Amino acid sequence: MSGLRRSQESECRRMQQQPLTDRVALVAGGAKNLGGLISRTLAQCGARVVVHYNSDSTRADAERTLADIGSTGGQAVAVQGDLTRVADVVRVFAEARHRFGGLDIAVNTVGKVLKKPILDITEEEYDSMAAINAKSAFFFIREAGRTLNDHGRICTIVTSLLAGYTGYYATYAGGKAPVEHYTRAASKEFAARGISVTAVGPGPMDTPFFYGQETPEAVAFHKSQALHGRLTDIADIAALVRFLVTEGGWITGQTLFANGGYTTR
Repeated sequence: MSGLRRSQESECRRMQQQPLTDRVALVAGGAKNLGGLISRTLAQCGARVVVHYNSDSTRADAERTLADIGSTGGQAVAVQGDLTRVADVVRVFAEARHRFGGLDIAVNTVGKVLKKPILDITEEEYDSMAAINAKSAFFFIREAGRTLNDHGRICTIVTSLLAGYTGYYATYAGGKAPVEHYTRAASKEFAARGISVTAVGPGPMDTPFFYGQETPEAVAFHKSQALHGRLTDIADIAALVRFLVTEGGWITGQTLFANGGYTTR
């Protein structure tokens, strides 16, 4: 085999292993759990990653994620912001673009769960759920559309409850529901610049985010509804997001339910 052929094959393998080389990704809620794994996964694929975290309570998690990325030779920085404040959303995107000279990928994992009967939900709880799950997602997509380079990728984490029919999650699934339309609308409006816009709806995930809302009996039921009798693993979702922001760019305007058959439509 000629030296040129070996060099070409080596470069091909490198690009397969690191398809995001020279790309910059912002991961909202990227400090821990699913967001942390997505941050590390995109860095392993060659991206330079901006890890967003909400407040001082997650600063240490963000720093651990930066350390993990740095230990494998990746590049990452952390940016703080309360994404329910539009001024913070604008600032986070501006800082992300400034840190690495551009921005190609924006992934939003921010969300809040509340399992509670409608009759017991207060105005304050409703306002908080709407702000975190819907308002922040809308302005995240808006700023991504304003900020991303051409041929960029936008992906928002929603929930498989959008394809379900159940009680007690009115403000959670209800707050995520508008994101489906934001995704469709943005996919049309940003299409001329080659930007794909998607949403991913995980099933109940094996994280502290889930267990705080559920009884052991409810956990057992949720497990029984999916393949292999288990909850969705964050690795299942990180792999799908990685695909969507790399070779899956022809998929746009879609909500993908990744839940082992927990629910579908």
